[in-house]
Amino acid sequence: MEHTMYQVSTLQALALGYSRSVITVEELLKHGDTGLGTFEDVNGEMILIDGRCFRATNDGSVTEAEMTRGVPFASVSYIKNERKLDISGITNIAKLKDALNLKIEEDFGLNSMHLCRIDGEFNCVKARSETGRHSHHISLKEVLDGNQKDFVFDNIKGSLVCVYHPDYMDGINAPGWHFHFVSEDRTKGGHVFEIDLKKASVSLCKITGIQIQLPKEPAFDTYSLKQASANEIKQVEQGSK
Repeated sequence: MEHTMYQVSTLQALALGYSRSVITVEELLKHGDTGLGTFEDVNGEMILIDGRCFRATNDGSVTEAEMTRGVPFASVSYIKNERKLDISGITNIAKLKDALNLKIEEDFGLNSMHLCRIDGEFNCVKARSETGRHSHHISLKEVLDGNQKDFVFDNIKGSLVCVYHPDYMDGINAPGWHFHFVSEDRTKGGHVFEIDLKKASVSLCKITGIQIQLPKEPAFDTYSLKQASANEIKQVEQGSK
């Protein structure tokens, strides 16, 4: 059976302001045990791990998301048939991306999607999250500029949930690696833009299929998705404010 990524909506739609609920958390959990995304009105960062869905708020605290909470955008799948490896001494996120890229290149996987879980000890994790804003056709960048906050977790154990999409999928999702973090005790987390990793174990899965659930509301068809700025998407999805 093909290993499939289940995606809710597209990143272009989210970037242009379509942050309405497409499915619920309960429905999302039927399609994967690991992944990331956000919640209705961009109200927090999603970390899906061990078949449970967590929401990081803009103070860096984490709670388990309600099953009825809406999801406008997410990418999830199952950790299975994974490659296992250990890493240590990764002092920044660029080096982590290089290390992961090397592993997927060894598997001839740069044109495939990948799901990765990294469990370990971190000297530092720099992350962000945001509060929600009910909006329509208000860009994700504008929402985050007003509502997101950055925070730092020092000397912490936890997990990175990592998703990789190849360059040609730009717009459907963010090209390259995207990281969310949750602490071992599941109380802290967010969207990661820098790390200093002491040591960790890695589970890395190659994914060769994708299922996209598009919004069913007529409002979705009022968005001109090609107008989404690649620079804005890179700024809001792969960096801090």
